[in-house]
Amino acid sequence: MCSFPSLWEFLMSTAITFSEYGAPGVLTLSEVPTPEPGPGQVRVRVRAAAVNPIDVRIRAGMMQGVFPVEFPMIPGWDVAGVVDKVGEEASFTVGDEVFGVAAVGGYSEFALLDRPFAKPKELSFETAAALITVGEAAYRALEHLGVGAGQTLLIHGAGGSVGTIAVQLAAARGIAVVGTVAEQDIERVGGLGATAVLYGEGWVERVKAAAPGGVDFVFDASGAGVLAESVALAGDAGRVITIADPSFAQHGVRFTGMDPADRFPEALPQLAGLIAAGKLDVPVWRAYPLTEAAQAHADIEARRNEGKVVLLP
Repeated sequence: MCSFPSLWEFLMSTAITFSEYGAPGVLTLSEVPTPEPGPGQVRVRVRAAAVNPIDVRIRAGMMQGVFPVEFPMIPGWDVAGVVDKVGEEASFTVGDEVFGVAAVGGYSEFALLDRPFAKPKELSFETAAALITVGEAAYRALEHLGVGAGQTLLIHGAGGSVGTIAVQLAAARGIAVVGTVAEQDIERVGGLGATAVLYGEGWVERVKAAAPGGVDFVFDASGAGVLAESVALAGDAGRVITIADPSFAQHGVRFTGMDPADRFPEALPQLAGLIAAGKLDVPVWRAYPLTEAAQAHADIEARRNEGKVVLLP
């Protein structure tokens, strides 16, 4: 007797969800309704989804005052894949390779994109997904700060994924960069065009020695509790910006990333073009099956990764 898939099977797909804040173990492989694209949207079969430190902080409940969530939540935003279905007036067709920010969580088999971008053929799906949040965040921070050629920029967390891109973009613009990093990142970040100094106790004195003329602006990509000293170094809270420290308001510092209107998604094709041309490096450290999302989060929390982490649905 011939059997056919039920309608239920057509409507459901696999995703990672969590229904409470907690350790990586709260991430669960779940069956969820397969999303349907609305007007202007495309649905992609996800080939790679990036795991970002902000995903880890949200899952752990560290960002409740900044990014409130509704449970159950599918984490992640950054995806690259192949267009599977299009909504009315969508600008892509089935089979196109695209990347962009998922309208609903990206740790999934299928995701909806409101604003997809064509993936250059030179980019792997993993690299395209890895670029999105970190590349846009680095570009955005430099734009909001208004730092220009000949000025000095201090980047906290310069060895991380956002910091690494910010170093490269700033150096290409003729900005003098000082970056606080872990010991194992000193040589690598120095090779990208920054003066790398060790973070931790005594970092202020090391920065002053590296930039005897002073620091004009500070970009905190680390969230390591460095805002008070950073304001003192820059001389004005308006010259400091963070993407990672929820105590920003206590120091009068701008937190960027909460408001979608604050972002620069239009920079993504430019950044992808730089990677394709060999002028920007976004290293992918490891790719995990979607089922190992909890291990991916644990590795990021333990700072084992040296580059981006992606999931492969």
